[in-house]
Amino acid sequence: MSGGGSIANDGEAAAGGGGGGRGEVTFTVVMSCLTAGAGGLLLGYDIGVTGGVTQMESFLQAFFPEVLRKMSSAKQDAYCIFDSQVLNAFVSSFYLSTMVASLVAGHLTKTLGRRNSLLIAGVLFFAGTLLNLAAVNISMLIIGRILLGVAVGFSSLAAPVYLAEIAPARWRGAFTASIGLFGNLGFLMADMINYRATTMARWGWRLSLGAGIVPAVIVIVGAAFIPDTPNSLALRGRLDEARDSLRRIRGAADVDAELKDIVRAAEEDRRYESGALRRLLRREYRPHLVMAVLIMVFFEMTGAIVVAIFTPLLFYTVGFTSQKAILGSIITDVVSIVSVAAAAAVVDRHGRRRLFMVGGAVLILCQVAMAWIFGAQLGADGGRAMPRGYAVAVVALVCTYTAGLSVSWGSLSSVVTSEIFPLEVRSAALGLGGTISSALTFMQSQSFLEMLCSFKYGAFAYYAGWLVMMTAFVAAFLPETKGVPIESMGAVWAQHWYWRRFVQPAPAKQVDRPE
Repeated sequence: MSGGGSIANDGEAAAGGGGGGRGEVTFTVVMSCLTAGAGGLLLGYDIGVTGGVTQMESFLQAFFPEVLRKMSSAKQDAYCIFDSQVLNAFVSSFYLSTMVASLVAGHLTKTLGRRNSLLIAGVLFFAGTLLNLAAVNISMLIIGRILLGVAVGFSSLAAPVYLAEIAPARWRGAFTASIGLFGNLGFLMADMINYRATTMARWGWRLSLGAGIVPAVIVIVGAAFIPDTPNSLALRGRLDEARDSLRRIRGAADVDAELKDIVRAAEEDRRYESGALRRLLRREYRPHLVMAVLIMVFFEMTGAIVVAIFTPLLFYTVGFTSQKAILGSIITDVVSIVSVAAAAAVVDRHGRRRLFMVGGAVLILCQVAMAWIFGAQLGADGGRAMPRGYAVAVVALVCTYTAGLSVSWGSLSSVVTSEIFPLEVRSAALGLGGTISSALTFMQSQSFLEMLCSFKYGAFAYYAGWLVMMTAFVAAFLPETKGVPIESMGAVWAQHWYWRRFVQPAPAKQVDRPE
């Protein structure tokens, strides 16, 4: 296997791609990883604020009066209150632009650098927030959300790659999982602002949308002061800067041995600079292609994004007032933050597979229980009011679901996808995965409210079926990557009971040449 496999024998002492040589965590590493992790604030804040403002009376009165009328109707099907194509367009335009940005973000992250991509993301998020803050019609809202989506398209690719390349292998899982932690901090920040803004009669929605300036400024200021990764600098031929960056990261003057391995990996990457996506179709990259696609597909089909976006709407559907619905969302945010922190603490001790399996079992049970409660209490036509005890049970189930998601797919999907790819296909594979993820999120955000209106409680059973499938896939096909340096990852695939038939070159075939 080329690239990652070519230096697999260098071991822990020379893990060029993931800081595997030294286990120390310097101040520069901590600040750099916090800044990159803060890229998760952008996505987290937008998801959180969207779920809140879409059931905020002042916002609906200004832009979606037909939804407000349905909320006031006593005869309205509870499943269908928020079923509006224009409202769906407001939500999903963000994810459509994220998908488009993902198509080019891989190339630009490689040519401009990881740090510069984070800086671009912060600036674009700032601009999109200003446009939403000043919006006077739905067109301004959607254009602003397109800018926000492009920003998240860049940060979602650049941040995990930055973290994987700069963090010591011993702590890589914890540092990469910080993206999920910051994402959940963004949720909490947005919901707390929404909770206050929902009491403001006319301009509360402007406060909610405009406060996105805060996470944008955090990313901009942080990215202006952190170093780019040595891997990224070496890929662009800036070896002196790569050496200086490595010295800052490792806190040591003698970094020549590790730099040599980084340069070796970069030279291997240049040999295969063109045709990265075509290269993913080769036999030796078959495991990476499958994981790039399926990990992202499965993460989306946990229902994570739609629950994150529409939690306040879900709580409103079961009978809570707008403010209490947002309060319920705040509770789930706190549960999520604690769970993500717990996942970051144990992911490098207990491994990725075990957390995937435990989390998957919790998610399946929660989705099945939600389907039963909604079916039994709201009925098939959504015409009955849900008893308060069952409504509280829905909140408890969403909290349990959030905890299970945070310790498994919510944290580990980015951890696994950022570490399993060889350097020569890493950006292309992550770009492909990001595009697929954004496409699925767009489709779900565009269709979930309509699906809830049509499928009723069956929508939860739909996601439960996907969870059974993905948990079985992890059990059979995902190798354990705990503590393995990135550039030694080829050995993991070569030892797997199924994938080894692909990563080991077929004896009768000629070795692939660079394209």
